[in-house]
Amino acid sequence: MLLKNLSTYLLLLIVVGCKAQPAQLKTADTQNSLLWEISGKGLKQPSYYLGTMHILCAEDAFISNQLEDVLDRVAAVYLEIDLDDMGQMLSAMKAMQMKDGKTLKDILPPSDYEKVAKFFDGKSPLPFKMLESYQPLLLSSMVAEDLLQCKNTQGMEMLLMDAANKRKLPINGLETMLFQLSLFDSIPYAEQAKDLMKTIDSLPQQQRELSKLLEAYRTQNLDAIEKLTLQEESGLEGNLDLLLYGRNRNWVAQFDSIASSHSVLFGVGAGHLPGEQGVLALLKKQGYTIRPLENKTADTKKSH
Repeated sequence: MLLKNLSTYLLLLIVVGCKAQPAQLKTADTQNSLLWEISGKGLKQPSYYLGTMHILCAEDAFISNQLEDVLDRVAAVYLEIDLDDMGQMLSAMKAMQMKDGKTLKDILPPSDYEKVAKFFDGKSPLPFKMLESYQPLLLSSMVAEDLLQCKNTQGMEMLLMDAANKRKLPINGLETMLFQLSLFDSIPYAEQAKDLMKTIDSLPQQQRELSKLLEAYRTQNLDAIEKLTLQEESGLEGNLDLLLYGRNRNWVAQFDSIASSHSVLFGVGAGHLPGEQGVLALLKKQGYTIRPLENKTADTKKSH
């Protein structure tokens, strides 16, 4: 479904499309793992954080044996948004569009508009006349699937949803798609359009950066994921707290009320985990014990 894909595209943008000053402090416990156990501070039983990638080549997306075991133990799954709530997705359709009836023609020079139209020609099931009314950052994030250059794509969230549904586990969201789209509304359309043009004009560089990120994800190297996030120059550096760090704080603020009575698996973009303002460090500062779990080798791969 296109709506589900759009929601994952905009989340991928937050992982790879931001720049900040180098962090003063790394998460002391950061190791090569995407799966972390959270315990202590009065929790009746551990909960877990998994760093996800919102869109991957299908062969790189899988549920490991360790993750299967975690899914067998938890009572619920929380993603960034509840991708299974189609009512929520449909209600967000209007919020994808620019306000006051604006389109890309209103904010781009004719030559840039034609370049964007040519890029998206044949790449979307929706006609460009419809896409051009969307917020430009949504279009920027849609470029990601084309950059992957693989026949079939898959997202870790989709695999988690399938695994949760098989176990009849409830699936919830830490925030809503309307909230995420409201973050984009806080960024001027001209700034969003500038990012869109930079993305399209630097496709080889974007391809290289995405390849580095995918390799860091495959090897579960959180330090490398953080470094790539901090080094990426997208023109959105002034909005990093809005798009990344503020959301981390909001999620950690919800952790106790969600996980206090039962074990939960939280699946969020891997870029949210590392760094002094990442979810892991924030949980540790709250008094929780964080512990990396093995989740990284191909021989632990489960068929999807």
